[in-house]
Amino acid sequence: MNTQFSFIILTYNEEIHLPRWLASVAGLNAATYILDSGSTDGTLKIAADANATVLHNKFENHPKQWDFALKNFDVKTPWVICLDADQVVTPELFTLLQNFKNEACQNINGIYFNRKNFFKGRWIKYGGYYPFYLLKMIRFGVGFSDTSENMDHRLVVPGNTMIWKDGHLLEENLKENKISFWIAKHNTYSDLLATEETERMLNLRLQTVTPRFWGSPDERTAWLKRKWWKLPRYVRPMLYFIYRVIFKLGILDGRTGLIFHFMQAFWFRLVVDIKIDELLKQQNTDGK
Repeated sequence: MNTQFSFIILTYNEEIHLPRWLASVAGLNAATYILDSGSTDGTLKIAADANATVLHNKFENHPKQWDFALKNFDVKTPWVICLDADQVVTPELFTLLQNFKNEACQNINGIYFNRKNFFKGRWIKYGGYYPFYLLKMIRFGVGFSDTSENMDHRLVVPGNTMIWKDGHLLEENLKENKISFWIAKHNTYSDLLATEETERMLNLRLQTVTPRFWGSPDERTAWLKRKWWKLPRYVRPMLYFIYRVIFKLGILDGRTGLIFHFMQAFWFRLVVDIKIDELLKQQNTDGK
């Protein structure tokens, strides 16, 4: 059994994805912990066949689900890799993990993986989506889930981190090939994000990660979010869409890519802004 790291995976009806992920890490011989939120398909049988340790927790949002997983699994290794079921480890990343030694990273508490995101079978290479670094490998007991976020599931570690630019996570949610699934999913996400941003406006939430433009990938994201919150609602979705398509060359992603950038950068953000106004109006009504 791998003594360096273990995997934690979140699942909900992932029978289409879980075998693909398991195949990509086969040979690493690492313990697998799966936190399921009520799957009704073959997910749990696949997990059992893979000898994974399974816990169940009702889903509220991703940050809280990761918080539960990190606090309730009895992980025995010094490191844990936290992945989504729709992600796949490439052979190059597999090799990096195969050669990983804790002794060589004594002053490191987290490792960023480079992600390739796919939409309807197409790699979204432009629009600011590549390279895209995610903190996915953390020192267990040191790293934690940022529950100040409502939608973005962000892991946080104190101290030093490093970035693996070679090797990738391939992220492709095959269920999103049906646009109705994508819309329903992001409609739910828009509720979470609108609530979060409204609470930040009312000083009910604070950022966990220190905003720094020249900091780690997550610190830069925190800096950009702070700028985003100050932009005028209804204007910022269009600005963001133009930025991604023109300035970050999203137009080169072709028709499928343009659909993705429009839906993710403009449509989704516009819906969030509308819901923020609804929440603020409700707040004012309740306060009278």
